[in-house]
Amino acid sequence: MPELTVDYDRLLGDDVPLLDLRAPVEFIEGAFPHASNLPLMSDEERTLVGTCYKQQGQAAAIELGHQLVAGELREQRLQGWLNWLEQNPTAVIYCFRGGLRSQTVQQWLQDAGRPVTRVEGGYKALRRHLLQEIETGFEQPGFVLSGLTGSGKTDWLARTPLALDLEGYAHHRGSSFGHWGEPQPTPIDFENRLAIARLKQRRAGIGSWLVEDESAMIGRCPLPKSLYQRMQHTPILLLEVPFEQRVRQIQHDYVDVMQRHFNGDMERLEAYLQDSLKRLYKRLGDQDWRRLSQQMTDAIRQQQEGFGSDGHQEWIAELLGRYYDPIYRRHQVDKEDRIIKRGEAEELAEWLANRPEAQTAY
Repeated sequence: MPELTVDYDRLLGDDVPLLDLRAPVEFIEGAFPHASNLPLMSDEERTLVGTCYKQQGQAAAIELGHQLVAGELREQRLQGWLNWLEQNPTAVIYCFRGGLRSQTVQQWLQDAGRPVTRVEGGYKALRRHLLQEIETGFEQPGFVLSGLTGSGKTDWLARTPLALDLEGYAHHRGSSFGHWGEPQPTPIDFENRLAIARLKQRRAGIGSWLVEDESAMIGRCPLPKSLYQRMQHTPILLLEVPFEQRVRQIQHDYVDVMQRHFNGDMERLEAYLQDSLKRLYKRLGDQDWRRLSQQMTDAIRQQQEGFGSDGHQEWIAELLGRYYDPIYRRHQVDKEDRIIKRGEAEELAEWLANRPEAQTAY
């Protein structure tokens, strides 16, 4: 087993298990999808060592680190790494810069009879590699999928290997109703997920790419500036879906799916729907908001009485027709000259499948 590796494409593209030795506060700020955090030092211990480094220098900081993580505590953490590596035998380890922390753990593991490979440059090098992927990985021609709210764009994306599910990586569906009632990833984690997905595409010979038309923010996650700017000049595929079908799609996505997501808890479903509608209060105005809110409440009561979720179609249809569709059409005016194909789902899928850009390189 090599002592060091710089094969970042393989580590990230093949989902190699990663043992992250950074402190929890570092891991929470940004990490990789297949990384597990078993730190060498706690947040408090890291702070003490950092302060010592600034005041007394590196040698004193190293000595303090060994004093803090010693004896029974050292053995506990060593056993934790050994147990994890037994479950993940192909794993590699890293700290922030691939420096003292990962070198120390690598030596301790070696002494315990369990050699392990360390990532040269650590988290910082892997992160830099993914940022470069975002900058250069979208230079080849791509497409943007657009369509009115409720067109089922996310479902359509799953039909092509060119697709990158931005909303999936952001854990948010990109609208006032798009949150899942739970935290999104950090912006760094979102970028890492996106970059790894693009890296995997290119390693599979997929040069072109396809993303859904998004604003600069998906919930709390900003799109990388370079990608967002590129999307403003990328050819558009326009998914056209009848109004009634769009109403049913919204009913499915934001009522039926979310009811299952909340394990049938109707109080949580109502709170989620009402909170989402409240986000539109200023744009709707008090009178329209109150009317839609009451329609929503009535639909929930019908569900609780066993009449299904069709009662939600009333407020959904009004919200689409009076709010979402006019906004979409205003924004679409400046994009008309970029539309290279429009049609229903099957028509778009067949057209894209026959494009040279949609073919893999091998």
